Amino acid sequence: MKKSIIILLSYYLLQGIIHNLGHPITPSYVDELNIEKYMFGFFFAGMSFGQVLGAPFWGLLGDKRGKRTLIVLGLVIYSVGQVLFAVFTNPVLLVFARILAGFGVSAHITLVLSHLIAKSPDKDRTKFIAWSAALFAVGTTFGYQIGGMLSEYMIREVFFVQAAVNIVLALFIAFTIGNDVPEEEAGPVKRKAGYIQSFKNIKKLNGSLLVFLLALTLTTISASTLTKYFDVYMIDQGYTPRQLGNFIFVTGIAGLLTNIFITPKLARLNKDRFIMKIIQVISALIVFYVFRQNALMLTLYTVFIFYFVLKNMFQPFEQSFISKTADRKSYGTIMGIRQSFFMLGNVIGPIISGFIYDYNPLRMFDVSAFMFLGAFILMIVSERMAKRESSGMAFKIEPETA
Repeated sequence: MKKSIIILLSYYLLQGIIHNLGHPITPSYVDELNIEKYMFGFFFAGMSFGQVLGAPFWGLLGDKRGKRTLIVLGLVIYSVGQVLFAVFTNPVLLVFARILAGFGVSAHITLVLSHLIAKSPDKDRTKFIAWSAALFAVGTTFGYQIGGMLSEYMIREVFFVQAAVNIVLALFIAFTIGNDVPEEEAGPVKRKAGYIQSFKNIKKLNGSLLVFLLALTLTTISASTLTKYFDVYMIDQGYTPRQLGNFIFVTGIAGLLTNIFITPKLARLNKDRFIMKIIQVISALIVFYVFRQNALMLTLYTVFIFYFVLKNMFQPFEQSFISKTADRKSYGTIMGIRQSFFMLGNVIGPIISGFIYDYNPLRMFDVSAFMFLGAFILMIVSERMAKRESSGMAFKIEPETA
């Protein structure tokens, strides 16, 4: 394995640790500020909305100007957002801080991924993406644990610690990422890469790719709905936080092993579309079945755990598939657009799921399952459209005149 790949994968481990330090203490911090609990969902959506706004911009700029400086700048902006979140007390300003943090961190998420894709041989692309997801998951586990331990001594100050350590990560990246875009590989350069231009690039997508990205949004809405309210549902059903924590730990181990051992083997089949469609259908069936059972905890460990396996498997396949629709000079742009569609689901999901859950928790899970099926249908439509479209890249930045 190339040294550059090892370094890039290390970023995911470090990001998982650093960027999850504040998550365990955020509910306590919100309580400390005497803010209504429903605002917690808006803070989550604000972070996601910042990524919707930032990812296409950073991706386009990365293709035109190079990635290293932009990754560092984005992490600095993320640190500023975290500091402001610890300083502000007004709910509206706190949401603004989350949007700013999301805008900044989208540079790291988008550009490190596009750089990993560019450095990976085609035959190993899905494998390395799966490993990056696995390392991020491991880092997330450690981040939650460290953040939880720090909460015994401090609450608000954890965000300051997080911001400071994040700057260290930025410096580490600045000195290790190397010459990321040699002149001969840089994208077609226009003097100014405008913010509006980054979103206008969506119009350059082939219809089949646009439909696939809409399917990705539906998938994310469903997944974020399950992630956001599964914990609430378990507590409402009378299970203890410890029982919930034990189950989430097991799912984390299952997801880790999946992306290390199973996903790379399936990638060799070169059946990305087929695998992603099967994942949608099985996920829907699992969700429909699990939450109608009386022996819920037994069903979680024997059936629902396979949903988490599929969820962890899906992301490397969709990221690898989308990267194949662009040439190497457009990786940053296409992955930025992808991140925007992906995070749009994380904005919509928590908001609509809250209203549905208040009405009827089971209906919320049913809606989530139907969205998986909707994504399955859109993937079929996308595949059929692709067969009718002209061959070649689905997305490519054409040279522009100054």
